[in-house]
Amino acid sequence: MKYRSKLVLSLIIVSACFYAKAQKPQVDKNGNLVSMDNVEIFSMIQPIPLTNIFSDKDYDIWCGSVIKGKNGKFYMFYSRWPRKDGHYAWVNKSEIALARADKPAGPYKHLKVVLKARGNQYWDGTTTHNPYVIVHKGKYYLYYMGTTGKSTLKQPITMADKNWWEYRNNQRIGVAVADNPEAEFKRFDKPVLDASFDSTAFDAMMVNNPAVAVNDKGKVILIYKSTDKKAPNGSKVSFGVAFANAPLGPFTKHPEPIFTFKDLQTESVKMLAEDPYIWFYKGKYYAIVRDVVDYFNKGKSTLALLQSRDGIDWQASKYPAVAPYKLKFADGTFSEDKIERPWLYREKGVPIILFGAMGVNNREHSINVAVPLK
Repeated sequence: MKYRSKLVLSLIIVSACFYAKAQKPQVDKNGNLVSMDNVEIFSMIQPIPLTNIFSDKDYDIWCGSVIKGKNGKFYMFYSRWPRKDGHYAWVNKSEIALARADKPAGPYKHLKVVLKARGNQYWDGTTTHNPYVIVHKGKYYLYYMGTTGKSTLKQPITMADKNWWEYRNNQRIGVAVADNPEAEFKRFDKPVLDASFDSTAFDAMMVNNPAVAVNDKGKVILIYKSTDKKAPNGSKVSFGVAFANAPLGPFTKHPEPIFTFKDLQTESVKMLAEDPYIWFYKGKYYAIVRDVVDYFNKGKSTLALLQSRDGIDWQASKYPAVAPYKLKFADGTFSEDKIERPWLYREKGVPIILFGAMGVNNREHSINVAVPLK
């Protein structure tokens, strides 16, 4: 009994020390965040109310890009595909849909499909995925991955099917535009960012996974995932960055990949960071990424917070940990899967909700969750 009492006391002391170090976001007299540099998102994570789970019994849900409309409603652009076809059917069955809620955390209700399949004669004709929405000068710009292919895939599909890779390798990045989230989005006949025409480039095979922000000078930054052509389906996954003076481009690529560090430049590390959510605040770019090889957090967190002055050279922030591998729900249970495809909803710069996708029952199903931050 005495041992148990000492153990409980020790746990209380350790917990108290941990939270004593937690950095509460500092705001000015108008409620604006003073600096993102001293914010520790990991310490702000709260249990997830069950009403904050967005799911559909017939569809797998992935991604989740949330924005507030001019009407005060909240909108989530998300990827979905038939659940019966399995997790990897996203490559040829995904479509971008829209859900709406009265509060930023939800509950969200499906409204409609925004970017439907439109025929494999189009570059984005079979699949739309990875939605990422921004508002600029009153218009809504929806960036996304699109792909096409002619092969028939037997469902449920896996990556072992050689035809799966046709759709994966045809991925390109597009943008659609509308005056409000519920309006029809105008699509274009060409991608806004293509794979490199240089066959030796790090992004010569495909590009996807767009993340977009606009800085205080109106310059648009687009971070993207890519593969080379050094093997039939690419030998290495890299991230690149491109810049433009307007949301519709044209975008100019930086010639070298980003999210690279000298001590990890080995062939054994195929990918260091993934799924960036990026934003610009008070002179800096910030990115929340999936810490693929535990480089930034050494097993503490599945997501990492990075920062950059120019969008090219990135370093871990002062408090890089963002979210634990297992998230707690309000009923006391824990997630079995880690959170991916992060999206940070902020108000006046202050982080309020961390959105993300996760699998259920060994990815037999997938959902989006809204994690409250305090």
